[in-house]
Amino acid sequence: MSEVVMQKNNKTDLSTSPKIKGSIGSKIGYGFLYLVLGIIAIFQIYPLIWLFFFSLKTNQEVFGLSPFALPKDPQWGNYVKVWTQGNISQYFFNSVWITVIAVVLTVILASFVTFAITRMHWKLSKPVLGLFMVGIMIPLHSTLIPLFSFFNQLQLIDNPISIILSYTAFNLPLTIMILLGFYQALPRELEEAAVMDGCSIHRIFFQITLPMTTPVMATVVIINMIYNWNEFVFVNTFISSDKWKTLTVGVNNFVGQYLTDWGAIGATLMISIIPILIAFIILSNKIVEGLAAGSVKG
Repeated sequence: MSEVVMQKNNKTDLSTSPKIKGSIGSKIGYGFLYLVLGIIAIFQIYPLIWLFFFSLKTNQEVFGLSPFALPKDPQWGNYVKVWTQGNISQYFFNSVWITVIAVVLTVILASFVTFAITRMHWKLSKPVLGLFMVGIMIPLHSTLIPLFSFFNQLQLIDNPISIILSYTAFNLPLTIMILLGFYQALPRELEEAAVMDGCSIHRIFFQITLPMTTPVMATVVIINMIYNWNEFVFVNTFISSDKWKTLTVGVNNFVGQYLTDWGAIGATLMISIIPILIAFIILSNKIVEGLAAGSVKG
């Protein structure tokens, strides 16, 4: 009889043990966390879904129906119209090659600067770094008039070179700041061994240091790409001809004095979003890895 009582007491102790209570509490906590994250994800994804349905509507449906209503007769022709008649194909191509050149130039120059500041010993390294960091505090709009005058003297107005140079200059400080923590965490033993083997400074950078920075490269590439792809002010200020316009400015072609084709505008915006979404999905893991690696100084 006493053994039966002891077994019941043991069962009671197990059911009220802190481990079991902790496991139940952790499951409830994780469930609540996932619920909150799911709600946030819905709020973030819904604007994209709304824009997609908006791009399939006519002007009558845009103004005559509820903003949340589905299109009665999906106008897939909006995409065909903006791509063929609206010159969006030219704007899309301009956005692609200008963004690629500006991103490559920014990442290479920022890598040069960061390597020189963190891996080489010279007296002005800290003042030079401070000078680049000051660039983060300069408002973009305050530079439009000086830049316009500068590019006008160089006869670079209505020239894509002015856009590429502007993108590169304004993205350099942030790119250097992101690369800085990662470069400082790199071990110096590999470089010292390379110097002992007679390796030049150029080979150390291109063959040893630069390949080790691939995790953080994905981070700076996607950040620069998003900024360059969505930029409007520089293109609208320095470019006047349709030959060099990008998608952000080209969407104005569907805004008329008396009539605005809202479905075509939605289709253009949807086309402009797709490349960024694809790039972010592909590089999302590398972005998190690069930010985490660059935030810890070893």
